[in-house]
Amino acid sequence: MLFGLDGVEVGLIIVFLTLFAGIMTGFPVAFAIAGAGVISFAIIAALDSAGLLIHQAIDRGSAEFSALVAEGVARDAISVFRYPDLPRIEEPVFPGGWEQAMERNLSFIVNRMNERVIAGQSIETLLAVLMFVMMGIVLERSRIAEDLLTSMARVFGPLPGGLAVSIVIVGAFLAASTGIVGATVVTMGLLALPTMLRNNYSPELATGVIAASGTLGQIIPPSIVIVLLGTLVGDLYATGQETRAQLAGCNDALTFLGEPAVLSVGTLFQAALLPGLFLAALYALYAFGFALVRPSSAPPVQMAGDTGEVVTRNEALTWYLAAPIALILAVILGASSGLIGSQTISVSDYAERAEGPALRTNVSEQCQAAMIDLHGQEAWDAAATQRADMAAAGQTGEVVERTEEELAAARVAARDNAAPIGSGVATIFTLLALTLIIARGVSPSSNPLPLMIGGAGVVLAVLFDILFISPLTGAGATFMILAIPAILTFYGVRIAMGRLSQNELLRVVFPPLVLIVAVLGSILGGITNPTPAAALGAAGAIMLAAYRKLKEEDGWSKIIIWASLALVVMILLGVNFDLRVTRADIPFQDWVAYVLAQLAYHFAFFGLLYACWVLFRTNILGPVVRETAKVTSMVFTILIGSQLLNLVLISFGGEHYIQQFLRSFDNELVVFLVVMLILFILGFVLDFLEIIYIVVPIVGPVIYGGTLDPAWVTIMIAINLQTSFLTPPFGFALFYLRGVAPKEVTTGHIYRGVIPFVGIQVLGLALLWLFPGIVTILPDLLAN
Repeated sequence: MLFGLDGVEVGLIIVFLTLFAGIMTGFPVAFAIAGAGVISFAIIAALDSAGLLIHQAIDRGSAEFSALVAEGVARDAISVFRYPDLPRIEEPVFPGGWEQAMERNLSFIVNRMNERVIAGQSIETLLAVLMFVMMGIVLERSRIAEDLLTSMARVFGPLPGGLAVSIVIVGAFLAASTGIVGATVVTMGLLALPTMLRNNYSPELATGVIAASGTLGQIIPPSIVIVLLGTLVGDLYATGQETRAQLAGCNDALTFLGEPAVLSVGTLFQAALLPGLFLAALYALYAFGFALVRPSSAPPVQMAGDTGEVVTRNEALTWYLAAPIALILAVILGASSGLIGSQTISVSDYAERAEGPALRTNVSEQCQAAMIDLHGQEAWDAAATQRADMAAAGQTGEVVERTEEELAAARVAARDNAAPIGSGVATIFTLLALTLIIARGVSPSSNPLPLMIGGAGVVLAVLFDILFISPLTGAGATFMILAIPAILTFYGVRIAMGRLSQNELLRVVFPPLVLIVAVLGSILGGITNPTPAAALGAAGAIMLAAYRKLKEEDGWSKIIIWASLALVVMILLGVNFDLRVTRADIPFQDWVAYVLAQLAYHFAFFGLLYACWVLFRTNILGPVVRETAKVTSMVFTILIGSQLLNLVLISFGGEHYIQQFLRSFDNELVVFLVVMLILFILGFVLDFLEIIYIVVPIVGPVIYGGTLDPAWVTIMIAINLQTSFLTPPFGFALFYLRGVAPKEVTTGHIYRGVIPFVGIQVLGLALLWLFPGIVTILPDLLAN
């Protein structure tokens, strides 16, 4: 054996050294990864052909191995790490020769490219990367960061450490709108760092808070890191749980777990939201605490400018806090008491199937023992009893078609149980009411009559829904009944929007905030998946940037406003009317709604085209498209190169060898801790893309094949990668900031500045380790 090491171990060392050398050459990373795969395979093949690489494999024909299998130990669970005393046999790392391994690799490459890059199931989700990148770049080029920094500095500047706190808030805001770490760090470094230094802020605090806040784009959705991880770990989780089930003696993961082994990008977005905001809060608390301890290094700053009409403390508490909270609590109480809810009375033509047992009980004895160990004896007994009762009652669990009498009774029951106030009416008019309330707080001295008229419209809409709208009321009749309340409400909202626009902070924050809420709300609420939401975000960002440009030029900015309203009208018509024109019998009101929806759709599309023309004419769209193409092609090229490197590892058994080593630990938390430490160290020299596509596929089947919550595991990995972005001396965020920092800011300043934030990151990881509910609570709530 070469150097006394196993041949597979030598092969792993060769691959790692070749990859490291390729990255250090300065070649583009995507090509360096692919080249490292080809070169390392050639070196390993040459050494193997010379007989220098010998693998000490377990002799599967020995009596000792057969005895372990007879004891019930799964074949895949037997490794040299768990059973080092088993007889060994010597074999080359390429048992069939390097030619056969290369031929198999070529066929694997074709299949992998087809599955993951060209036409696989994950390609639709990967398209979200392109559109999220475009959304971020458009918002960056539309000077939203500059306006946000200026506005937030005016609000928080007078507080101790206020400028640093405003940087954290803007960083979190940009993270939710761009998701691109480099762009956020560079933008804030150019705009905020000189201002902080001019106001006598410590260079360490200024650089540290900018670098740390810029990396929030790694974790706060919509994060490109989460999208890329989601397309990968979903398959790893399913594969890992299938392997776990088979090792337990069960046929599949569904039988063993009692539920499908599914992990979606939407679930990961839900899981990432609270940890991202939690980290941002820790950053802000540190900046505020730093200012209290060293006030001369983070002094209060009074920024020039006016944020709007002066509002007294009582007025602010009433209209910004008490009134909105009271309204939201009233809606929540109405929903919990049954006053607000669904008014649909559509019933299925088939009787509901009797709910079967939570667990399958017709399994082998080995699987039964494993399932009892996982779910508990009580759950197993309950499932067995329920299945026995169903068999005794002759219930097969099949769906049975309802009779006419049963259908009529089901419709009557659905009508009687319908809520007095529809959830759609409650949601829309609650949002409009909040707009009226906030507008009152922004300008308390203005005439309140228009806002009161709008509030009366909200009250009338709720009363009309209770008194005149029933589950049997058609969509057209509902529209006519709510027409007068809607007109009154929109009159008040129109006046309210004018007053809101007079407040600089709201004028800057509100448009991108609406876009972020639309994108994230559609994903977190389960309305759509990330790809359509990303398309909405990209289109909205283009229209927002065009609107800002037209306002600067005094152009026809109202076209963009009307196009946005047309989009809202189209959504409302689609929700309230049946727009399918292929039906045999179509009511008149549905035809009218269909025509109006078509007109709204074409006008909205025209508005988008007009926005693209405005950005193209002003030389914004061209650079945006080029930068989007550059970033997206880099992601996909790295994906292709990493698949080649992974296949080299698979060809000589390196991936299987690493997984066997990790599975040799008895405690899966120890395994996960080892993996996290490895990822943290690799983050010094590898970008997150290389780690996601090279390292995670190797360790994924192990860490996703246990009892740990897959969403928690993924978010912990994402935050770990975010920590690596900050860690000296190779943190990528530090290089981004160094490139735009003034000459008086040294590299030492940057390194010393980020060390406390690295500690905060580690503290955040520790808290998420101790309290995993921070990650899992939102997916659990939204799932229910």
